Amino acid sequence: MFHFELRTTDPTGARAGRFVTVHGAVETPIFMPVGTAGSVKTMTPADLTGLGAQIILANTYHLFLRPGHERIRALGGLHRFMAWDGPILTDSGGYQVFSLAERRKIDADGVTFRSHLDGSEQRLTPASAVAVQEALGSDILMCLDECPPSGTTPAEIARSLELTHAWAARCKEAHGDHPGALFGIVQGGVYEELRQASVAALTAIGFPGYAIGGLSVGEPPAVMYRVAGETCVVLPADRPRYLMGVGKPEDLVEAVYRGVDMFDCVLPTRNGRNGMLFTRRGPLVIRNAEYADDDRPVDEQCDCYTCRTFSRAYLRHLFKAGEITGLRLNTLHNLHYYLALMKSMRGAIVRGSFGEFRRQFYAERGEVPPPPES
Repeated sequence: MFHFELRTTDPTGARAGRFVTVHGAVETPIFMPVGTAGSVKTMTPADLTGLGAQIILANTYHLFLRPGHERIRALGGLHRFMAWDGPILTDSGGYQVFSLAERRKIDADGVTFRSHLDGSEQRLTPASAVAVQEALGSDILMCLDECPPSGTTPAEIARSLELTHAWAARCKEAHGDHPGALFGIVQGGVYEELRQASVAALTAIGFPGYAIGGLSVGEPPAVMYRVAGETCVVLPADRPRYLMGVGKPEDLVEAVYRGVDMFDCVLPTRNGRNGMLFTRRGPLVIRNAEYADDDRPVDEQCDCYTCRTFSRAYLRHLFKAGEITGLRLNTLHNLHYYLALMKSMRGAIVRGSFGEFRRQFYAERGEVPPPPES
């Protein structure tokens, strides 16, 4: 069922396309709200639909541990379980392998780790990571990979790539002809030659889409932009490109500028719960005292429910009082901002004016675009 159509390429290299899944079509470039445990925090599926979310992400590692993929399968799959009828992408658990380094041990066949919930010993292999995602009923599944931390040497990354590529081949074999599209994950650190080698190995295996992993793990933004751009140049043009775990609004703009199609990140939801709101003029920290008597909306040009209805002063009051409603309203605004930003980028690409859109994005923030990579 999965099919990707590249519809337009802007003179800058930014792309607009569309992919089709069993649970519906998605226009790209797109941002995927993160629903780690089968829920986008403080949001209902109706909220997400109203905001224009086309696809969401769920976390294989967390759902594997709680409530368990077999339980979710028995209850009709993740779509029915969480009452979301649109497409769902699930990660493989590979990032948790990276982030929970003190709790895991990697070998050629997979990873053994201690649950962060109860300390029990658990095991993920390429085959079981795919089986868990199939049990969830994912529309897009990710291969199990190893994500080396920032600062890893080229020799260590080269050894890690051997494991990631071997696991990718085993994931594809395990997936077979089951529903859902299995994406390969390009690794290689910040090194162009290793990224090219990873692309060559994965495209030789063959996947309907490719993710760019191993970025946004501590490297400077300029390095992330360079590596993403260098990787996009060698990825197949007729497959979607997914930059994992990114990012800030400016990161989305710069990555789209370099040819990326798909994104996910916890920033709009996490930052909303921590009192940081995204606006056209840059982030606004609503807990600051300067907003205690501010009767303006968060962003006067925003048409989300939060901005149409409530003042900065009220949102600050809710945050300082610890009211759950404030966290919900902040999250709703931030997701609206991100999804509207992606919609605006899609429109600019179709019009062939993404370069001007990018300049205007930075002008509204009182900034200039980053210089091109040398």
